[in-house]
Amino acid sequence: MSIDEHGLRRRVEEFLAAHDPATTERLEFLRARYDAGLAWVNYPEGHGGLGLPRAWQPAVDAMFDAAGAPDNNRGANGIGLGMAAPTILRFGTDEQKQRFLRPLWTGEEVWCQLFSEPGAGSDLAALGTRAVQEGDGGDWIVNGQKVWTSGAHNARLAILVARTDPDLPKHQGITYFLCDMTDPGVEVRPLRQITGEAEFNEVFLTDVRIPDAQRLGEVGQGWAVANATLSNERVSIGGNAVREGGMIGVVAQTWRDHPELRTPELHDRLVRLWVEAEVSRLTGQRVRQKLAQGQPGAEGAALKVTFARIAQQLSGLELELLGEDGLRYSDWTMVRPDHVDFTGRDAGYRYLRAKGNSIEGGTSEILRNIMAERVLGLPSEPRVDKDVPWKDLAK
Repeated sequence: MSIDEHGLRRRVEEFLAAHDPATTERLEFLRARYDAGLAWVNYPEGHGGLGLPRAWQPAVDAMFDAAGAPDNNRGANGIGLGMAAPTILRFGTDEQKQRFLRPLWTGEEVWCQLFSEPGAGSDLAALGTRAVQEGDGGDWIVNGQKVWTSGAHNARLAILVARTDPDLPKHQGITYFLCDMTDPGVEVRPLRQITGEAEFNEVFLTDVRIPDAQRLGEVGQGWAVANATLSNERVSIGGNAVREGGMIGVVAQTWRDHPELRTPELHDRLVRLWVEAEVSRLTGQRVRQKLAQGQPGAEGAALKVTFARIAQQLSGLELELLGEDGLRYSDWTMVRPDHVDFTGRDAGYRYLRAKGNSIEGGTSEILRNIMAERVLGLPSEPRVDKDVPWKDLAK
């Protein structure tokens, strides 16, 4: 049955009438919302959605928020919601979608990303973590090291890429897996950052056993699946859904609250950055619409590069605007947070944390190459290792 926006609102109202947020247990409420197709309305029926336009989701979320409904702790599971879920939806089997999507959305299972390695960051296809299968259709035995893994200390599951055929060129011998972070052989160690925190980790995999049923996509298809994940990641990192969301909202409010700190030069810089942030937001809406139609593209690279530059410039502007007050730093305690909180911390934290924006999710330098080659159609850089078996590459 076709549903218009009015019908969708009525469906939300009927759901709230049947599941009072004030009296319904949190997890029971979230599971029921998923089963009603009101989790992410653009997903197919049976997988938390109704097959409706993605643009209608904010109105649904606003109705639930206004009713005091519990949320699914989006901040702690950004990798699961923004990267793992759309990848599983696109490449997963029916059994994988049924097993993983519901507890992912409800927050019962937090996800992390096991992609980058000490020797394979910007050049991810050079990864060396090995996965060897036991017999035909048997388990995969995984050994290797991953690094810069956000939230691994809280994660129940992970999206993992590993090399399954070292005799093929580096882009061809990779396979994509769903890894249980609680399995024997998985060790997570903290990496302390310039902020004093350890939101990142390094992960060591020693004879970790992954069932073949947790392979996502075909054997050797991992690079294509990973690229779909990375496209979603860049849009997830780079896009604000609302005007003055994120860093620009914080700095604009500081400007409004402190007229005594204003100068014409700071005003000019703030207005320019406000306009750029708004253009980026609107561009992000168009890119997310393409993603909702199963069309991840290189445009996400441009969105993420723009986000990193604007965030770094805004955090620097905020320090200049605050003067001596901007030099204060609230807490240098070594903690392992469950999410990154840009807007809820002080200006010093934002300034330091923003330095990572041009590294995480693909360095700005590599993303500019992607934009040049895949968006502008410029000649690609010479790659002498493109057709060389991975095992023969210099390590």
